[in-house]
Amino acid sequence: MQASTHLIKGNLEVKISKRRDLPCFREFKERKSTLTRNLCIRRGSICSGLTSGAVSMGAELARARDNVETVARSLIKFRSVKAQASGGDVEDLAPINPHETSTGTVLPFVGVACLGAILFGYHLGVVNGALDYLSKDLGIAQNAVMQGWVVSTLLAAAAVGSFTGGALADKFGRTRTFQLDAIPLIIGAVLTAIAQNVQTMIIGRLLAGIGIGITSAIVPLYISEISPTDIRGALGSVNQLFICIGILAALVAGLPLSRSPVWWRGMFGLAVIPSILLALGMTYSPESPRWLFQQGKISEAEKSIGTLYGKERVPEVMYELRTAGQGSTEPEAGWIDLFSKRYWKVVSVGAALFFFQQFAGINAVVYYSTAVFRSAGIASDVAASALVGASNVFGTVIASSLMDRQGRKSLLITSFSGMGASMLLLSLSFTWKVLAPYSGILAVVGTVLYVLSFSLGAGPVPALLLPEIFASRIRAKAVALSLCMHWISNFVIGLYFLSVVDKFGISVVYLVFAAVCLLAVLFMAGNVVETKGRSLEEIELALNPTT
Repeated sequence: MQASTHLIKGNLEVKISKRRDLPCFREFKERKSTLTRNLCIRRGSICSGLTSGAVSMGAELARARDNVETVARSLIKFRSVKAQASGGDVEDLAPINPHETSTGTVLPFVGVACLGAILFGYHLGVVNGALDYLSKDLGIAQNAVMQGWVVSTLLAAAAVGSFTGGALADKFGRTRTFQLDAIPLIIGAVLTAIAQNVQTMIIGRLLAGIGIGITSAIVPLYISEISPTDIRGALGSVNQLFICIGILAALVAGLPLSRSPVWWRGMFGLAVIPSILLALGMTYSPESPRWLFQQGKISEAEKSIGTLYGKERVPEVMYELRTAGQGSTEPEAGWIDLFSKRYWKVVSVGAALFFFQQFAGINAVVYYSTAVFRSAGIASDVAASALVGASNVFGTVIASSLMDRQGRKSLLITSFSGMGASMLLLSLSFTWKVLAPYSGILAVVGTVLYVLSFSLGAGPVPALLLPEIFASRIRAKAVALSLCMHWISNFVIGLYFLSVVDKFGISVVYLVFAAVCLLAVLFMAGNVVETKGRSLEEIELALNPTT
């Protein structure tokens, strides 16, 4: 009997020996001991040494072993396993992890949140086809600097919104922040639609920019917190996909401009509809269970979990939420900590991802592709820009299927390589006389190839990498800093692109973009670690080998 008991115990210890460094190991041993005592009470015939036959005793021991191993698996799988990473950082490896297949009720609420992503893309792209028409109506047709301000005011305001979005979400909750965010989005859309002068247009773009800056922070946050683990990876790329859909919608909305030059007002006014739907949809959407639990609203958290995963999942998810915060003794990092030796390398990688993403020229293409096509002699310039938007959507769909198979780093390198080659093709099409007869076709082909390359990696990967490469205690602030780099770079490109093109020519500008893409490839190859199939601890150690 003792030999059999030792055999079971030995087998269990072999199975969990690789997890002895986990903080949950001690709790596992306590639970195993408790379960063994309970089994002895219930199965007194075994523990008292009564012999009821070898077959009966073997069956009881097998049941005891299965029950103990079930506890081990449950403790490892269902709780938020905490592992001590470099420098004392503790990562949450499994935020909310219902082990059974999702009922699917989470998908409608992800769809409501993605209205914010659509607005993000729509406000970025709506100025593309409308810029020439609104410039004539507002009297700035000959003022490239003022046109740049109309484009870039949105981006400067978005930088402010991205900083405030996280703080608002922590104070008021995710769904309430969405509803508050609808206010500047609605007012901004109305002001830009009725603007009779450039001052009103800029104020409207400022308000809309604050709105999309907030959505850039809370849409991925809300989706990640309500998504079950088994489909979190797929839903993680949905945000970028709907941003692309928003850009495409803005480009398609510009098609009637050729027949009705005043239609640009309708284009800006259309943004009111998804803004209202976002506010109404969030009225019926469940709040993040994690935020509710952190606020001590236990009954509301249980109700939210029941809505998202089903009532049968409430006990296990609540257990995981209770254990998720255990194990970390360090306070949340301050802003100054981001620039310390301990974290600067990983923070600089996050910021660099967005720097290269923007200065590789993507938003110059999004904002000004219509003007570039027109200069190349394309008859239907708005239709060509709509083709660019469709390419962006198509490439993002392909990227979502490749993300977990090809890996993040390889997609980044492939993406920037393709973008650099496309920009080189575009630059040569405007300078080589031998290519002059085909400049129009090459402008479209090069731009489409560029956008396809961008959407395969440079577009979706940075947003997915951020939560993977940042330690939990710096994640919120590091993401905010990276997004700030995104919006500042975006702002600079939008403000000065036309002026630089007027001074140096489009060919030179595209050549610079190609050079940035080459630098990006070299940087990614030397500094970005592959995160596919790696734990957060391994990623953190790879990025901070000296800590």
